[in-house]
Amino acid sequence: MQDLPYMFAITLPQGIPSVFDDHIVRRLSSMRGQYADRQAYDAQLAQEDVLLYEVYEYHRPETPGELLHGISIVHPGKVGDEYFMTKGHFHAVLETAEIYYCLAGEGYMVMETPEGECSIAELRPGKVLYVPPCWAHRSVNTGAAADLVTFFVYPGHAGHDYGSIEKQGFRKLIVDQAGTPAFIDNPRWLPPQRRSQ
Repeated sequence: MQDLPYMFAITLPQGIPSVFDDHIVRRLSSMRGQYADRQAYDAQLAQEDVLLYEVYEYHRPETPGELLHGISIVHPGKVGDEYFMTKGHFHAVLETAEIYYCLAGEGYMVMETPEGECSIAELRPGKVLYVPPCWAHRSVNTGAAADLVTFFVYPGHAGHDYGSIEKQGFRKLIVDQAGTPAFIDNPRWLPPQRRSQ
């Protein structure tokens, strides 16, 4: 890791940065329990542990004052009617924000507070999304053939909390209805007052 100013290039539409330290790969097997159609998930996984998304990161200290950053690439595809998506997460330090800049492709960011307030933002090339503190977020690729490529930046000490989302997912799901993305309620989602019962 260098402590001098640095630059890197992002070649589109592939989106792979010219310099990176980590290449994180998430396959279908890492998303068990996250798709609503469990039968479609099991059938697809039995055929192939398909690649859903990749993350390219550059090492920086995970401390206040630093900005962690990288590229997220969500590939096109569906499990049943539900589009390929990232795991989604809160930040371990809940009161930290994140910025996404869409470089290529099309999709949505699904966001939610711990209290269940929900928001969905469209991602298109050139659009910048600010995800405020306390909002979980998940990228969804609704394109038929192209990757959804975003550049992200967040505070060095933010950390990730994937477990909260793994338990019940997000309040809203994005599914293909006659070739058009539709937002539907997640049947396994529970409001905060019912989660501890």
